[in-house]
Amino acid sequence: MTLSQLLPLSGAVVVCTPQQVALLDAVKAIAMFRKTKIPLLGMVENMSGFICPDNGKRYDIFGHGGARRKAEELQVPFLGEVPLNMNLRLQSDDGHLASALEDPICAAAIDKIIRSLVRNLGERAAKAPSTPPLPVLG
Repeated sequence: MTLSQLLPLSGAVVVCTPQQVALLDAVKAIAMFRKTKIPLLGMVENMSGFICPDNGKRYDIFGHGGARRKAEELQVPFLGEVPLNMNLRLQSDDGHLASALEDPICAAAIDKIIRSLVRNLGERAAKAPSTPPLPVLG
């Protein structure tokens, strides 16, 4: 909370897994951002299913849709889901996130999230009151 009061922030994205215990922490984070007047840019569901590389079948190991439902309940934009993916975990742990995005499943999921975030930011900027032009000195 102290850090959020010291740094100028454009907004926050809350990331959580789909299970209930993680959503409780996400709700606390959303309340804190609202209390500190930090705009909520959206919510992302991480580890949202596992796509088996051998057969393409999806397994919802940690559940599915919890973050979407909570975002709707709390009126926070839902940005998308990132599947559980071993390559993404290994590469990002090693600091090589860009190479992890070569996985087509992860790349598509993250691209969707980025597009949603940019669209929401654009819509928010369009609704913001315009600032008057600065006076010309001289």
